[in-house]
Amino acid sequence: MIVDKLKNIDVYKGLSPDIFAGLKFLQSAQPDIEVGTYPITDKVKAIVSEYETIADFTRGYEAHQHVIDIQYPIRGLERVKWSPIEGMNVNIPYDEAKDRTFYKDPSPQGTHVDIGNGIFAIMFPEDGHGPQHYVNKPELIKKITIKIAI
Repeated sequence: MIVDKLKNIDVYKGLSPDIFAGLKFLQSAQPDIEVGTYPITDKVKAIVSEYETIADFTRGYEAHQHVIDIQYPIRGLERVKWSPIEGMNVNIPYDEAKDRTFYKDPSPQGTHVDIGNGIFAIMFPEDGHGPQHYVNKPELIKKITIKIAI
């Protein structure tokens, strides 16, 4: 997982042109962006959603086999729990259509990050991530998730 500020995205130019395209989209997006899906390149799309943050994301830690996620609340803050999936147990089996498995029993070295307010997170296939948690209190957030096909 990578956590950083949007103002630092030039650091990621050499990491991947697809990741950089997604970060450029985040950097230029405005808080009034409409909920929906936005194609960026052939391999990159943005999904804008709104939801209320919660105390406990009961499905567990999500991980993908065929996409990298970049997550960024453009309005509000969100706590995302993180754990490497190695050694975790499956909570909800792999769904091929949605390219996701949910895991439980996080690593003792698992942690969390609070994203939004200029801070984004990049999750790779080995990164279990539990989104939708509130930071201080539940709030309605608007979040952009960049999906990068790998």
